Amino acid sequence: MGHAVAQASRALLNWRSLRWKIAALVAVASCSVALAVGVLVHRSTFERAMSLGHDRAFVAMSPVVNDYRRTGVMPADGLDPDEIPPALVTRARSTGEFSTWFDDRRPDITWMWGAQQAGDQVLAVKIDMTSEMRGLKALDRHVVMASLAALAVVVPLAALGAELPNRRLRRVARTARRIADGDVDARIGAGGRGGDEIAEISAAVDSMADSLRERLLSEQRFTADVAHELRTPLMGLVVSTELLPESEVTDLVRGRVRVLRTLVEDLLEISRLDAGAERADRIPVPLGRVVEESLGRTGLQARLTVTSDPVADTDPRRLDRIIANLVTNAYRHGRPPVDVTVRGTTIVVRDHGPGFPGDLLTDGPQRFRTGAAERGRGHGLGLTIALGQAGVIGAGLDFANASDGGAVATLRLPDGARSEG
Repeated sequence: MGHAVAQASRALLNWRSLRWKIAALVAVASCSVALAVGVLVHRSTFERAMSLGHDRAFVAMSPVVNDYRRTGVMPADGLDPDEIPPALVTRARSTGEFSTWFDDRRPDITWMWGAQQAGDQVLAVKIDMTSEMRGLKALDRHVVMASLAALAVVVPLAALGAELPNRRLRRVARTARRIADGDVDARIGAGGRGGDEIAEISAAVDSMADSLRERLLSEQRFTADVAHELRTPLMGLVVSTELLPESEVTDLVRGRVRVLRTLVEDLLEISRLDAGAERADRIPVPLGRVVEESLGRTGLQARLTVTSDPVADTDPRRLDRIIANLVTNAYRHGRPPVDVTVRGTTIVVRDHGPGFPGDLLTDGPQRFRTGAAERGRGHGLGLTIALGQAGVIGAGLDFANASDGGAVATLRLPDGARSEG
């Protein structure tokens, strides 16, 4: 439960997640729309205020011009010519018509100036536009506040809305990882409904898994059929070699027949492991004695170290098979001395050769691949069988290279084992 919560927290805080990318895209789009609308509203309101200011200035200018033309005297409440903005004076003199100029040189007080040529004089009026500009600033603030409020609602909703496709994509990823780990029966199933691109990916992954399972089953059937078909003529060949007269050639033939017999038996064992037909018969066994007897049956010299008196609930026959394969592999592909250490429920087999090749450490043992020429000859089935038998008894088998050279295979028996003494 805690691991699932931690994973969910990491996924939620992952800024590379599609959820946050969608939320960021929605935020950018919303900001762009809000900016465009705000600019349009601001500009439209400003232009309307300028138009109203122009009209008010024109209305205020008409009686001033009419009075001056009738009397020829500047109005008593007229403006000092020195106060009129020079740019407005120039424009009024050049056009001879009514002209306006917006004066925002002082942000706290703004004016709309109006001027018109009347004889030799330029008459002018000014209209207070401060309230209009304050209203425009208030409108800008309200637009910004409304945009931020909309973002505060839209972005979380976008992140929540992205959770459904995220969940479906995570299910696709989990299923793909399970298939990659060997579970070819894993399927997305209901997670692929919807008719969208994620559904297409889900269907493609399920189809790939179906095809992969069929190919693996075909390969397993082929391996089992070949091994079974070879077994009968091989037994006849074994019997025939026993009837040959003793000679150096006969010993050579018998040796090759034994190798072939071992290969066929290994293929049969792998086919049973692949088919999942193997079952463990667990009983309490003393690990130190089982490992010592396994080493004795191999006929190979190995330095055995046992800590305390470990006892484990496991299948002794399969454990014997694992130990024998690991030690044989150490002698065949490594160099002596070979050290076998039993510490608690962990068994470590180490040689002092060139070590495991990189592809074995990355991808695990591969049948009919020994990895590198310097690791000697063989069919590459020993470690594959050891790994399969470890899976049957529920143990973990890891491969590594020692820092000072040599291959290290570590077998960890499942919980339930114990140490005595």
